[in-house]
Amino acid sequence: MDLKSGYPYWAIKNGLLNPFPALTGDLACEVAVIGGGITGALIADHLQAAGHEVAVIEQGEIGWGSTAASTALLQYEIDTHLLDLAQRVGAQDAALAYLGCAQALDQLRELATGIRDIGFAWTDSLYLATRRRERDGLAEEAAARRRLGLRVDYLDSGDLAERFGISRPAALLSHQAARVDPYRMAHRLLQRLQARGASVHGHTPIVDLQPQARSVRLRTGQGGWIRARHAILATGYAAQQWLRVRVARNHSSYAFVSDPIAPEALGFLERTVLWETARPYLYLRATPDHRIIVGGEDDRIDIPARRDARVMKKARALGGKLGELLPHLQCDPAFAWAGTFAETPDGLPFFGPHPQYGPRVHFAMAYGGNGITYSRIGADLLLAALERRRHPLAELFSFARLARS
Repeated sequence: MDLKSGYPYWAIKNGLLNPFPALTGDLACEVAVIGGGITGALIADHLQAAGHEVAVIEQGEIGWGSTAASTALLQYEIDTHLLDLAQRVGAQDAALAYLGCAQALDQLRELATGIRDIGFAWTDSLYLATRRRERDGLAEEAAARRRLGLRVDYLDSGDLAERFGISRPAALLSHQAARVDPYRMAHRLLQRLQARGASVHGHTPIVDLQPQARSVRLRTGQGGWIRARHAILATGYAAQQWLRVRVARNHSSYAFVSDPIAPEALGFLERTVLWETARPYLYLRATPDHRIIVGGEDDRIDIPARRDARVMKKARALGGKLGELLPHLQCDPAFAWAGTFAETPDGLPFFGPHPQYGPRVHFAMAYGGNGITYSRIGADLLLAALERRRHPLAELFSFARLARS
């Protein structure tokens, strides 16, 4: 599946990092994690740390799919507001989802302290109202989040202009967010995994999956067989190809990165990620080398050739929106790209088995605007499933949720 177009910043900045060899024979393991992006890396690292024997199998280069195209804003905020989510799934489950994401951010922060050179930084998150009529809703949203113990401030237009120099009706300022180089983080985690004895293989497509009573058999494109007690399909937006029923809709999102900008001109963006209520929304973040990544302009295109042709036009549109919001930061794209992303109707991910394959094949579909945060929750959730323990988000993040709709 062709997941990206153009020149993603992480791919240009890092190039091909540590190569991982193809699997040329057979392999037996306890857990086979299929997918070597940031989701698969986080899950495999967590399972190995808990004492499970893990193998990671990637069809191409490690981290070279959606991970290389990710803009990697790490947030607890789900694309669906807390109050709206409560209406969909109930107040208790909505609270569990938001608090689970907040806890996952803290866990990612702790994990990052043990990995060198991945561009991790703790930030604030500034969420802008696009229209006047959204002010009251954002104030109510802030109050609901504070009742859960989340640290968030409601800013009216005056506060926003004074503190950030932005002319918008209102905003939410959350004090728990982060940014990271996702491609580098995936590589660092998998290098550590390999050093601790795990099998990690690139360029090894899985062409057949056979669940059995006590194991799962997977046939590789090289003709070998992998036998595992459990398989986890962490293949990102390509995972839906394994299911007969579509559970999410693929779209395209666009982004560009600027040339380096003087830190004093970046101002608050050095320590704040920014996004907005409009759909599709504009979002901004800085990089460690003082560039701005600007993303958005999402559309429903899921045809690679059509997505490829739109990259520069979309980048120019994003640059125009940046100039309107922050006139002193008008800049041209240094590199521009697009990537596939998938969206579920309620903004929540799917983790766990699907009835099509039975209990030993688990899916890790960290779909939505905060996929890396979801992936960290999924690592906990899948570990609990393998160890036959209850997890408070297991049902809400399972395919059983579809029956509620």
